[in-house]
Amino acid sequence: MTPYTGTLEHRRASLRAELVRLAARWLIKYRSRHATLEQVRKRMRALDAVTPAPRAGTRTETIDAGAVKAHRISTPASRSGRHVLFLHGGGYATGSSAAYRHFTWRIASAARAHVVAIDYRLAPEHPFPAALDDAVSAYRWLLANHAQPSHLAVIGDSAGGGLAFALSLRAADEGLPAPAAIVALSPWTDLALTGRSLRRNVKADPLMNLGSVAMYARYYLAGTDPRTPYASPLYGDLRKTPPTLIQVGSDEVLRDDAVRMADRLRALGRHVELEIWPRMPHVWHLFVPILPEAHRAIARIGAFLETRL
Repeated sequence: MTPYTGTLEHRRASLRAELVRLAARWLIKYRSRHATLEQVRKRMRALDAVTPAPRAGTRTETIDAGAVKAHRISTPASRSGRHVLFLHGGGYATGSSAAYRHFTWRIASAARAHVVAIDYRLAPEHPFPAALDDAVSAYRWLLANHAQPSHLAVIGDSAGGGLAFALSLRAADEGLPAPAAIVALSPWTDLALTGRSLRRNVKADPLMNLGSVAMYARYYLAGTDPRTPYASPLYGDLRKTPPTLIQVGSDEVLRDDAVRMADRLRALGRHVELEIWPRMPHVWHLFVPILPEAHRAIARIGAFLETRL
């Protein structure tokens, strides 16, 4: 039987998680309701400056991964021959690998792997399929540089989670070997915006605004049919999708993007593990310096990849 983990309702959110929800609602969600893209980018650049540095012993190199700028992150736990391609979130219009430096070293340690975190081109300056083209280029580069598919995973959060599935679709179509696993954190898989949770959870979600999601979809698609599988992998041929772990918060507007993707994979007989974490904000993993649930979720990612890599 295909493993399928339902909601983790037996767990209660920690006090810290409740405080993070409250702070996120007032400092991020409400402030961003009417913000322009440039204002959002400016705020994110300001956050980059205060993002905690990796733990001592972490090695971070700036590399060219198939003509795509990237950072390669290794820790003392990283094993030779074990690799992770990391695709950051940000609605395809914001974000950078540097903004995740407090997270990617933890993934490197948890997965005991070398992490390549890329800076794909951003919309609206570079709309679909620029991000996917860059992800595929980096994936090809890893394969060409002795990364064995059976020891290579793809991890992405939010838009990067959707991009991980789109990369899997493109690899299958182009005859490339599939990665050993996909880990998708609060993935955005449907740019047609048909998930019921987009409206049902619009008040409960402590971080995301529906208007912002729609704006980013317009920027990235630039007129492309939103049901194009390479943009919205929920509508793709998922029969060759590798074993997958999906983690999402119960109150997220993107909850159904994760649940419906897991349902489709399950129906196709693919190995999928879905975890719905109660009251967690969008990609709560990034609050790892203060959030115990983030530590537990990252440990789960490491345990999942240990069985796959």
